[in-house]
Amino acid sequence: MSAPRRHAVVLGMGLMGCDIAAIFLAGGWRVTAVETAAARWPEAEARVRSSITQLDGDPAEAAHLTLVASMEAPDYASAEIVVEAVPERLALKQEVFARLDTLVPASVPIVSNASGYRITDIAGPIATRSRCANLHFFLPAHLVPGVEVVQGEHTAPVICDAVAAIMDGLGRKVIRVARDVPGFLANRIQHALMREAFSVIDQGLATAEDVDNAVRYCFGFRYLAAGPIMQKELAGLETQLEAGRTIYPSLCNSPDPSPTLARLVAENRLGPKTGRGFRDWPADVTAKERARYERALLAAVRILREED
Repeated sequence: MSAPRRHAVVLGMGLMGCDIAAIFLAGGWRVTAVETAAARWPEAEARVRSSITQLDGDPAEAAHLTLVASMEAPDYASAEIVVEAVPERLALKQEVFARLDTLVPASVPIVSNASGYRITDIAGPIATRSRCANLHFFLPAHLVPGVEVVQGEHTAPVICDAVAAIMDGLGRKVIRVARDVPGFLANRIQHALMREAFSVIDQGLATAEDVDNAVRYCFGFRYLAAGPIMQKELAGLETQLEAGRTIYPSLCNSPDPSPTLARLVAENRLGPKTGRGFRDWPADVTAKERARYERALLAAVRILREED
């Protein structure tokens, strides 16, 4: 007789929630997912099956997904972890955590997939805030292997240990973040790059296409092979020191987002979701680019797996 499946609860079945559920299912867990919009269930189930397949799993594992419409419905007592993946609105996340505080046994970790909000602010004053942490995946969550485990100001270290162990067992590359700061670790590094990327566009130094090509075909091309610190060590840290002395004084250090970015958002030029951003995004081009993007990520995943 086979051992009972380990159980995870996921709240919110948007793209992130579906892909997080797929990670657990592909790893042999069962998942109870809360999605209040029952009309979305068929779409969510299809996304989960597709994501399991991309993980080289058996799409039949999706049979171990149970969708429910109410936060009160899951059997939280049998769960080892509860993952909140509702839309990125602080008040909504705070409301969800306040309700989970009384629904979920105090021994079960509750984690948020928030990409910018601190778990300290999300959990707020709830009684069991010591079992709350941030578990930050990157879209598409099932393909990007890295996941951040962030310790809040009130998080018990043993909770982060338990969450990290679960993620490690599911084949994720765990990045521990010891302090609860906005953006955690990866997004702080990423947004430093994005601030300069938009700044050079603001200045007329380059087009959006130039920026994409400079990152993708120049220094960004190396990141799959080695992170930025290792790259600079391999080249010699003295070179980085001298380059920094020359370049840093001219870099953007504005605390405000790019004027170009603000203008595009004000004009509802958001990218594929509105059909236009820096460039036009007709449906056929969007579909083609998304497919190419996921193929490239899958190829990168396979390269990294060969190193393990």
